[in-house]
Amino acid sequence: MRTNGSIVDEQGKMNNFAIEPKVYVDEQGDRTGFTPYAELFNGRLAMIGFVSLIAFEALTGQGIIGLLKSL
Repeated sequence: MRTNGSIVDEQGKMNNFAIEPKVYVDEQGDRTGFTPYAELFNGRLAMIGFVSLIAFEALTGQGIIGLLKSL
């Protein structure tokens, strides 16, 4: 017996989780491995890191190695 998207068994207990959700396929495809998306993302992160290190050195007057030595 079904009522409002749930199932009621023969003992009268309601089971809201008996109906499985609809399955869909993601159209964007696989985004792991050496794909163009992964390579672009990795390149952008590398550029952000490089510019951040240059800005850090310009603001503090010492590089990342000098900072680690002083700790």
